[in-house]
Amino acid sequence: MKNNLSHSKAAAIFNQDEKRVDWHDETLWFVREKRDKATFQIPEWEVLRETASQIKNNVLSNISNYLIEFEENAFKNGIIVHWAADGAEHNKIVHSIMEKHGVKQMVKSKSMLTEECHLNEFLTKNGIDVIDTDLGERIVQLRNEPPSHIVLPAIHLKKADVSETFHEFLGTEKGNNDPQYLTEAARIHLRDKFLTRKVALTGVNFAIAETGEIVVCTNEGNADMGVHLADVHIASMGFEKIIPQRKHLGVFLRLLARSATGQPITTFSSHFKKPREGKEMHIVIVDNGRTTQLGRPDFRNSLKCIRCGACMNTCPVYRRSGGHSYHTAIAGPIGSILAPNLDMGKNADLPFASTLCGSCTNVCPVKIDIHDQLYKWRQVLVKAGYAPTVKTISMQGMSAVLSNSSVFEFAGKAGRFFIKNVPFMVNNGLNAWYKQREMPAPPEESFREWYKKNGKEFKEKNDE
Repeated sequence: MKNNLSHSKAAAIFNQDEKRVDWHDETLWFVREKRDKATFQIPEWEVLRETASQIKNNVLSNISNYLIEFEENAFKNGIIVHWAADGAEHNKIVHSIMEKHGVKQMVKSKSMLTEECHLNEFLTKNGIDVIDTDLGERIVQLRNEPPSHIVLPAIHLKKADVSETFHEFLGTEKGNNDPQYLTEAARIHLRDKFLTRKVALTGVNFAIAETGEIVVCTNEGNADMGVHLADVHIASMGFEKIIPQRKHLGVFLRLLARSATGQPITTFSSHFKKPREGKEMHIVIVDNGRTTQLGRPDFRNSLKCIRCGACMNTCPVYRRSGGHSYHTAIAGPIGSILAPNLDMGKNADLPFASTLCGSCTNVCPVKIDIHDQLYKWRQVLVKAGYAPTVKTISMQGMSAVLSNSSVFEFAGKAGRFFIKNVPFMVNNGLNAWYKQREMPAPPEESFREWYKKNGKEFKEKNDE
């Protein structure tokens, strides 16, 4: 179920449960700490980051050539390649493949692109039964929720939540929160789906232009299980997933898992180069706004993203507002850059859901300048007229105050007076700033007033 609330309103709902917010915050920070420990074990970590960033620069500058090379080599391997301009075309292509084979059921591995395209909803409306086989994805699918994290889709849920969900949909023992018991129940539930579905869909982590193959990285092996038991393999791929040569893959594999979960490498890094004998393999290459982003000089670097989720794990806003507050397929800092490109008006609030602390940029394995892009998006959105009216008026008022020294001095005195003598004029329900903050003690005088009295003496002491 999609969230249509603004980020601030959705975050306010999430923040009503303070214990859950604290737990969510601490859990993601634990993942961030694992990332740090894993990266500190590699002396050449920064060299890897720079290398990956430069490879991606090369890809983005020559994307048309690499896509053509990839298509040609994939075709030689016996793969059927489709091109989709947007999410709607992607969904129709997937549906047409299923119609061709007369199939009404599908197993699906984790794919953020299909979330972006709203594939599940489209197929369900067209009579297709879609089963997400990643454990976290299956949990949120049963709950009719979108994933809240690109790597940890059910990170917003506790064991008790999963137990309750499985009791309702899988008939497990009520109140049994044992992770092993719940995992075994999911395994039994999914086994029949793997054995009976004739079409399996996966995402694509990397697509190698040199060989025409794709690489899918998972920890559960569900992508492999689905593909190897199905007659038809469909792979959904954003065109930015291209890397030039197979030798470059080692750079990204060393970066991906360490950045995502603190692992040296994902449990399964599976190569799919051609269909098995008598079977079919399709790759759907999707644009869906990526060309537009590529043409924006300030934002094209966002297409380097390898979907590790490190920026989410470190972001103080994401950790305390929850992934569902971002009302878009990809949450967190990177999602706040990608979403306005698709729809400025609908996603204008997201670049403002940041402290601009720069931690996201510091942990990004491919050196995307995330916090700089968030700041630049704010400028673009305000100039385009997408800033809230209240904020626009407030900024105009602040501009008038700050541009006139006499007005500024008067405003400072008035502010100190009201905070000291009638605090309820400032600290009330109309001022969102104070909802989760304590009222500061008002200073006796401003710095300018203090400096007029003491500046000369202070300067003489320092000169000595």
